[in-house]
Amino acid sequence: MPKTEDFPALTTELAIEILNRTLETLQTPENTQKLDEARDNVGNEMLKMMQFLFPIVMQIQMDVITEFGFPEGREGIVKFAQMLRSLEVENSEVAQLHSIVRSYYLPSVAVNASPPEERLNSS
Repeated sequence: MPKTEDFPALTTELAIEILNRTLETLQTPENTQKLDEARDNVGNEMLKMMQFLFPIVMQIQMDVITEFGFPEGREGIVKFAQMLRSLEVENSEVAQLHSIVRSYYLPSVAVNASPPEERLNSS
């Protein structure tokens, strides 16, 4: 199990660089084809997206973060995600880029912004 000092410090600049590299890698012709094929098979079903799209995106992100000194495997990606979440609170660009990465494996969700009482009355 990697020690905490085995992980690089995740600065805002490094997080942005990693997320941009992840997005570039997701958009290569080879990965676009893999993701499109997986999307064709899952439709808009959340469970299937998590089964088929999530592992592809996470493998790509794991490959990218190892280039930046994070350990390979589950421990590296989990620690990266934890560090990233704390940076998202502080920096809107990090939050936006991470949201774009997540959009590759999460379906878009329609949000009903009206208050609950309006929704009940309109039924």
